[in-house]
Amino acid sequence: MKKRFMLISLLLASVTGVARADDAAIQASLKKLGLQQIEIQSSPLAGTKTVLTESGVLYVSEDGKHFIQGPLYDVSGTQPVNVTNKLLEKKVDALTSEMIVYKAAKEQHVITVFTDITCGYCRKLHEQMADYNALGITVRYLAFPRQGLNSPTEKEMKSIWCTADRKKSFDAAMKGEEISPADCKINLDEHYKLGVLYGIQGTPAILLDNGIMVPGYQGPQEMKQMLDSQKRGG
Repeated sequence: MKKRFMLISLLLASVTGVARADDAAIQASLKKLGLQQIEIQSSPLAGTKTVLTESGVLYVSEDGKHFIQGPLYDVSGTQPVNVTNKLLEKKVDALTSEMIVYKAAKEQHVITVFTDITCGYCRKLHEQMADYNALGITVRYLAFPRQGLNSPTEKEMKSIWCTADRKKSFDAAMKGEEISPADCKINLDEHYKLGVLYGIQGTPAILLDNGIMVPGYQGPQEMKQMLDSQKRGG
């Protein structure tokens, strides 16, 4: 019995050692590309690891010599599933308390919108908030300043998120009103980095409740039709 336990321990130690070696090879390769902030996870694609980076999600070979960038799909079921977006769901959930939420009275769908207060189509979407809500669509906002982190827009958006009444401040900003400076411990970097992981390049970027990312503005009726169609599986 003791020999058996020793053998299992040795096997586990060997597997752990291999995993660490793989991770080290991946870290070394990506460091050459200037990628410093990486998070290595297991991957459903044999022979690779999933790596979350400041440039998006990568699937990297275990020897660190090759990588693929872009969404990975599981086509084993009746409908293709975006595996890349599914693995990011926990990161979205972790930011729930920081979202600015406009809840529908008779909620049927929830969308998460990565927004920028200087974006024309973001303002158009927000102007129609009552229509989205009336159609049963709850809208949750995360910040994605297109100019990047530490930009004037990011600082203004942080001021909104740091006020006692975020919705009131956000409504005013979307009407073009001046934003009063405010500061707090909230870190919009996490919003922006999550957007990068989703591959967002412009705003609004709309995350559906099934994990699909829709780039660009969608009117209330178009949005409702799309959400209903996704729920039906069509």
